[in-house]
Amino acid sequence: MSGAKAAPFVPCDDAATDAALRGSLCTVERVPADPSGAAGTAGEIDLFVRKFPADGASRGNVWLVAGGPGESGASFYGLIDTFRAAFPGFDLLLPDHRGTGFSTRMCPQEEAPGSPGGTALVNDEWGTCFARLKAAPAQARRFSQTNAAHDLKRLLERMPRHGKTYVYGVSYGTQLVLRTVALGATGIDGIVLDSLVPRQDDDKADLSRRSLVTDAVGRQVLAACDASPRCRRNMGEPAAAVYRRVLARAANDPQLLADVPGKNLKRFFGALLDVPGAAWRIPYVIKELDEGKVAGLQALVAEAQQTMGQLGSFPQSPPSVPLVSLISGSENNLQPDRTAQAVREEEAGLLFASPLPGLLVNAAVPLYPRDALFARMPAQLPPILVIHGDRDAKTPLDAAERHVAALRETGPVQVYVAMGTGHFSLWWNGACTRATVRKFVLGPQDESRCFSVSSHD
Repeated sequence: MSGAKAAPFVPCDDAATDAALRGSLCTVERVPADPSGAAGTAGEIDLFVRKFPADGASRGNVWLVAGGPGESGASFYGLIDTFRAAFPGFDLLLPDHRGTGFSTRMCPQEEAPGSPGGTALVNDEWGTCFARLKAAPAQARRFSQTNAAHDLKRLLERMPRHGKTYVYGVSYGTQLVLRTVALGATGIDGIVLDSLVPRQDDDKADLSRRSLVTDAVGRQVLAACDASPRCRRNMGEPAAAVYRRVLARAANDPQLLADVPGKNLKRFFGALLDVPGAAWRIPYVIKELDEGKVAGLQALVAEAQQTMGQLGSFPQSPPSVPLVSLISGSENNLQPDRTAQAVREEEAGLLFASPLPGLLVNAAVPLYPRDALFARMPAQLPPILVIHGDRDAKTPLDAAERHVAALRETGPVQVYVAMGTGHFSLWWNGACTRATVRKFVLGPQDESRCFSVSSHD
């Protein structure tokens, strides 16, 4: 079946509904529901793929693999111009990971576009969705990471080749791309890994330790404020001391959190660390909160929402929470027996935090056992470029460097560190990051001058 031809692309039904989708082509591939055979289920599922053709003659294909897990290709729709600048002259192909977007969903009724909450779960849908998954664990386990890697491998094999083929993955997408290569995917001329995740057996940076990662980067931001004459003058004392005072006040005066999304300052500021343009504002907002002012906080919330809006809002944009629970709990939690109390105690000692460790406790879906591909390095790699922010609060740079060291045992890996930026380097829209990617895919004929590689050799 791997030698079958790809289904033809046709104009997308929704191409006229949003300027970001103009000119896009769509197709649906039928693939085995359980290609690895681990879940023991038969049948087929749908994989939705959207294509943005190159302007003019095409140099080849670039497959854009979203993060998450749980995100669909829609997370890239609002950034197509950025990807075209990084991969000039290439057709861009955006698959919806099984369980996301317009691909077959884990809860087809509750996550249907026409359901009460659209593709997001709302109200009673949470209960009926997770109850169905618990009652049919084999069906849930069809949506494993290895099966998704089989999907990507199959798409790469079926798509007619012209020019060169590159694969770009961000965050969880980097893990999925590397597992696809470990499965034996061929015909890839190069891979760009944006915000490379830690190795799966890295017990210093797995998802259960996400709050520790977030806290370390948050403290870097506060330290940078202390090192800046302007920010230091504004604070009047070490930024961490002011922040601790604000946190203590918030614990006794919940009204201070009235304008804070989620009513949790540690998690709110932790989330802002990876929103372009937001991190440097955090100390100034902390100072205003210490003075009883909220205008700066309100403005930062509005600006962060506007920045997040760059990613677009499409019917398939909401991430699939069932898929997040399944793959995160099965693949990337090295402390499966951790308790909610342990998570609370850890967060109590931090200045910045993430909700992820708590969400990993008592998984709501039936998890699957790890297979032989867990933490396996590919036997052979095409050329790889890793682009990574030095202040990434989700996939830390030091863990990425440890991963790179292992990858270099089987193939060439270049590393570009985007200084002062956080998660999802291309989203931060740095000219140097885009130029680095262009140099990687176009070679010597590209005249970009901003190319700085940290080899770490």
